[in-house]
Amino acid sequence: MGLTHLKAYKRIPGVEIGAVSSNDPKVLSGDLSGVGGNLDVAGEAVDFSTAAKYADALECVTQANVDAVDLCLPTSMHAPVAIAALRAGKHVLVEKPMALSGEECDQMMAEAAKAGKTLMSAQVLRFFPAYLPLIEAVHSGTLGAPRHAIFRRRCGAPAWSIWMTNKSASGGGVFDLLIHDIDMALVCFGLPKAVSATGHEDLAAGIDMMTAELHYEGGFSVTITGGWHLPSAYPFSMEYTVVGENAVMEFSTAGRPPHWYGRGEDHVIELPDVDGYQAEIEYFVECCRTGARPVRCTPESSAAAVKVARLLEEARMRKGIILPCLL
Repeated sequence: MGLTHLKAYKRIPGVEIGAVSSNDPKVLSGDLSGVGGNLDVAGEAVDFSTAAKYADALECVTQANVDAVDLCLPTSMHAPVAIAALRAGKHVLVEKPMALSGEECDQMMAEAAKAGKTLMSAQVLRFFPAYLPLIEAVHSGTLGAPRHAIFRRRCGAPAWSIWMTNKSASGGGVFDLLIHDIDMALVCFGLPKAVSATGHEDLAAGIDMMTAELHYEGGFSVTITGGWHLPSAYPFSMEYTVVGENAVMEFSTAGRPPHWYGRGEDHVIELPDVDGYQAEIEYFVECCRTGARPVRCTPESSAAAVKVARLLEEARMRKGIILPCLL
């Protein structure tokens, strides 16, 4: 993800990479050929000759002469490094999940308010072209009253970084993966009145699955399901189906572009040729430049996603019991 963000910054006029931090000397030298992950992003050589280099992230965010920092770190490092950066007077973009707990998120927001700096979590679905029509249709009322929704996301257990299977570092596979869909459900429909969940967690075996229900007033529910399917070649995919009073909207990366199924008519939804990661980074940069609040992706909403995710984990542990969502 760090390489994905770096490529995006390099395409924005007027942005300079003033510092870089990694505990890998090869990366600090600019050789990113070994960088991998769950995105189809090829490693490459990058010229870091004009950037200050730090092996320690905390030293980087406190000492570097920069305006903003972008944190692509294990989740357990998000809160302490973000707080240090905010106290040092830097704007902060932090990868999702925003932090490991709601309490840490609250601490980060308090420091951002105190510093008067931009804090944003990289919940990139809010910038993905395939999800924007859904948000618009729900918020505008075009879709009609929501009747049912399902968000699904799954992949093989990641082999690209050992910290992902360490729950104290990553929060677990379901937490790290389904945070996207939890966030999208909250963007579209707000906080539920209660939640329930079932599934199975065995991080060492590469299995971490959940089927969660967000229960809303009037009987409407949102299903969020998916997770890790063993350390295998199981392909990544994400999808949604949302049924409203007026239409159904559906999308899947497994070969189904966004589609509108109305009463008596249907059509493929035409999407702009926009890269969601690029759009996310450009939006963060503009917020930093102008001092605008990141209304498209507020820290409060990202914190709510973390809090709901943790509540769903508790519900899964308690074998599907319905828990009130009192955030």
